[in-house]
Amino acid sequence: MDIRHITPDYAVTPQIAVEDMPAIAEAGFKAIICNRPDAEVPPSHHAAAIAAAAKAAGLDFTDNPVTHQGLNMDMVSMQMDAAKAASGPVLAYCASGTRSSIVWSLGQAGQMPTDDIINATAKAGYDLGGMRGQLDALAKG
Repeated sequence: MDIRHITPDYAVTPQIAVEDMPAIAEAGFKAIICNRPDAEVPPSHHAAAIAAAAKAAGLDFTDNPVTHQGLNMDMVSMQMDAAKAASGPVLAYCASGTRSSIVWSLGQAGQMPTDDIINATAKAGYDLGGMRGQLDALAKG
């Protein structure tokens, strides 16, 4: 796993597997958010399989499949609600961690300065500078 912290309570990673659950729980995460559609992965990595393993490890699980073309504010709201409802740190995953970073960034627009959002994701290895205009527009409301 390549877990990258955006904040102390929100981290992203590329695709995880059933066998990763003990390590995720041991790392202190309390919830997992899946941002990867089942159509992108084999059945062994479908959200239901990951969810069952997460629950067995004592982790909450939210399925919020995101595609770049289909990303909308309902998905952003679902992501932020799941993160807020978690009893501790959240690990979100997709193919590379980029979508999970983008959804988080959109959810932070208006909550924190755009520069801080872009810097937080950049420190984790995700250059979302191209989203500055969108983040600024969302912040203005």
